[in-house]
Amino acid sequence: MSILSVPGVTLRGVVCAVPERRVENDEFIGRFSAKSVADVTALTGVMTRYVAAPEQTAGDLCFASAERLLEQLEWHRDSVDALIFVSQTPDQRMPATSCILHGRLGLARRCQAFDVGLGCSGYVYGTWLAAALIAAGCRRVLLLAGDTSSRLVNPDDRGTALLFGDASSATALEYAADAPPAHFNLGTDGSGAEYLTVPGGGFRPVPDDVVSGNALRMDGSAVFGFTISTVPALIREILTQAGRTADDIDIFALHQANQFILQHITKKLKIPVGRLPVNIDRYGNTSSASVPLLLCTDLADRLTETPAELLMAGFGVGLSWGAALFSGVHLKCASVINV
Repeated sequence: MSILSVPGVTLRGVVCAVPERRVENDEFIGRFSAKSVADVTALTGVMTRYVAAPEQTAGDLCFASAERLLEQLEWHRDSVDALIFVSQTPDQRMPATSCILHGRLGLARRCQAFDVGLGCSGYVYGTWLAAALIAAGCRRVLLLAGDTSSRLVNPDDRGTALLFGDASSATALEYAADAPPAHFNLGTDGSGAEYLTVPGGGFRPVPDDVVSGNALRMDGSAVFGFTISTVPALIREILTQAGRTADDIDIFALHQANQFILQHITKKLKIPVGRLPVNIDRYGNTSSASVPLLLCTDLADRLTETPAELLMAGFGVGLSWGAALFSGVHLKCASVINV
């Protein structure tokens, strides 16, 4: 694992966006039996999710999030030094969606922009990249993370069709000389890449015997095994790295993979009651947007009222994982919009 610390970085605000269309579990009855839907619901905890309109992209959702964030923070557009777009559902193959968003947002020509093709761990990786850019001299970084995973699922695969939702986020990170060090712990195991994959859509030919090559394929048991063996150790390591214990952390904001996994992690780490919130029941698994969406829903009041010790962790497709610990987080804004 990469164990890193960066001083002088602060989180200023987060705005998330979800599509207008909300899909309840009842809509799946008919395609799947009522018992099948109930079984998946009991395991994942997902009751509703938001699904993008046919013409709506992850870039569109991130654009709406970023516009609202810049407005709420009163950041001049020419003050943004870098834009990072994290997604596994980009608007198109080329150019990079970050470049498209740079133009739509009217950012300065000196502002760098690039894409990061990560999913479940992507938001944490994005905060690390933003922190590294700030340590290298950038003053303000805009981190956009979002996915329209509903476009990838096979509608006849109950394990994925009922699990994933669509969402985006925009996070403002800024240099602050007095900010305590932010701690990061990142890792990868590419030998498990096949456990969560979309074989088609790229430039490697897909064999004729691969059915639905453009649909998400998930080995649920393998992903579960990876999660329960990796994530508790990850969180223990970053706590030790930062000189903290679980009792010192006000908020554990974890990727909303599924309800059962989150319950298991809570028990294994003995996380105090109420410090690991869950919103997967209302939004589903939103991939790279799940952690910031949690900050903007269940944690918005807490993070905008008083400073907090915040530990974030993302894990999944790759296989890839990461944790970040920020001290004294006090956001100027945290909200969700429908677009």
